[in-house]
Amino acid sequence: MANHHIDRINDDIRRVLAEKLREVKDPRVQQGTMLSVTHTDTTNDLRHCKVYVSVLGDYSAKELNRGLRSVSGWLRHELGASLNLRYTPELTFLIDDSIAHGAHINRLINDLDIRHDEDDEDDEESEPN
Repeated sequence: MANHHIDRINDDIRRVLAEKLREVKDPRVQQGTMLSVTHTDTTNDLRHCKVYVSVLGDYSAKELNRGLRSVSGWLRHELGASLNLRYTPELTFLIDDSIAHGAHINRLINDLDIRHDEDDEDDEESEPN
């Protein structure tokens, strides 16, 4: 039962932070072409929350981390105002490169020179049954 409750809280935190990150004016945070919250992981006591952020495009990870740390207090305040939680968790941001990694793998697969089995299909049609 408690696990379902934490999952719901994680979903709510992810939704609110994704919305509020669009309002951030810090250029270090807005440097990527697309910034999204992929996952949140809140402790059972609601004191800490790891926020996994994915960025597509060219960006400096060091500057992005500095920007996110800089706006974390404001985001925490906005989170507390949006959600009715006993404690508003301390936010820790982590870069999640799984989407970029998946896009890279997809490009590699698409760039492969794979010969299709068209010759095999022609052979099957010409053979008598």
